[in-house]
Amino acid sequence: MQKILVSRCLLGQRVRYDGGTHGPFGPLERWQAEGRIVPLCPEVAGGLPTPRAPAEIPSGQGARVLEGELPVMTDDGQDVTAEFVAGARIALDLVATHGIRMAVLKARSPSCGNRENYDGSFSGTRVAGEGVTAAALRSAGVEVFSEEELDEAVARLAELDKS
Repeated sequence: MQKILVSRCLLGQRVRYDGGTHGPFGPLERWQAEGRIVPLCPEVAGGLPTPRAPAEIPSGQGARVLEGELPVMTDDGQDVTAEFVAGARIALDLVATHGIRMAVLKARSPSCGNRENYDGSFSGTRVAGEGVTAAALRSAGVEVFSEEELDEAVARLAELDKS
């Protein structure tokens, strides 16, 4: 049975930066009942508290954070790059331990966003890009979906189950 890495906030756990949550969503509830889900909040796993100051990546490029080219900064000027990178490494460890080939992560998160992110200005401006953990997972060959792509994730899981 394929395991799926899932953002803890999408499972109804209060780990978002503001102490809030998202979800749970139908397919995720089903997968959880089937024992497929490996839950993770990379920011909390990396050492950040809940709640915490909002953080963004200048230009929204998580891959450049992993390459040491960009920081992850909070709106009050704190550099939280080390915690974001630590969370991404924990995600990669879980992928290796559980043979994970796909993930469903929170859209537009500086850790988990898979298609777009915020630009680092804390103005709500979105840019194409991915979060730090999403970038690390993608480079490791893991397919990353967001909660906005659950239909695609369901279809891909069915394909993986057949292989």
